[in-house]
Amino acid sequence: MAGHNKWSKIKHKKGANDAKRGKVWTKLIRELTIASKAGGPDPDGNARLRKAIDDARAANVPKDTIQKAIQRPHSSDAGADYEDLVYEGYGPAGVALYIQCATDNRNRTASEVGAALRKHGGNLGKSGSVAHQFKKAGVFMLEKGESNPELAEDRLLELGMDAGLDEVFESDDGFELRCDASAFQELKDVLTNASVRLAHSDIEMVPLLSMELAGDSLETFERLIEKLEDLDDVQRVWSNFEAAS
Repeated sequence: MAGHNKWSKIKHKKGANDAKRGKVWTKLIRELTIASKAGGPDPDGNARLRKAIDDARAANVPKDTIQKAIQRPHSSDAGADYEDLVYEGYGPAGVALYIQCATDNRNRTASEVGAALRKHGGNLGKSGSVAHQFKKAGVFMLEKGESNPELAEDRLLELGMDAGLDEVFESDDGFELRCDASAFQELKDVLTNASVRLAHSDIEMVPLLSMELAGDSLETFERLIEKLEDLDDVQRVWSNFEAAS
């Protein structure tokens, strides 16, 4: 989700406890299966699957589990038939929410997502009601320091010039790079081959304009995000909330 300081969020993810690891793995395995079904089981010809494999490996999902998930939609025992589904809506104070799901039961997912929103002062919107407030983009976070001792904006621009790099933002912690979603894998390969260590890389729904929350609205919003992300069918939650600096 957009919101809390991105560097703090990255560090929090690195320290995620084992109790949540199983749920994370479940979501990653669903994505592997959906990506394989949509574009075939060969990652060389399926960019979405290649990214899903990278994400699963980064989360230490066992290799055989990854392979089973990839082959599942192409076997005689395919099991549950998952599909992509997006819900758009609003949270407290009108914060926009873009909720990416993977489900085998649309009615169940709609009921659970809608209930979570209503309980926390929000509501579901129509398709397209908030999508125009976001841009799909590849996002890379690079930490300064020992992991990237020679990191500099000029160097990043040089590396990314022919690989789809659009924007570079520098902070005290490091750099944020953005590119069109279609250039994500190419830019990631260029950075990796140049021995640049990535603290985070993903295709995200980046808000075009952000809004801040405070007080009770902020606390309610945080509870809502936690509830949504805890739902089995919810893969990702994006919002245009931005924490006050």
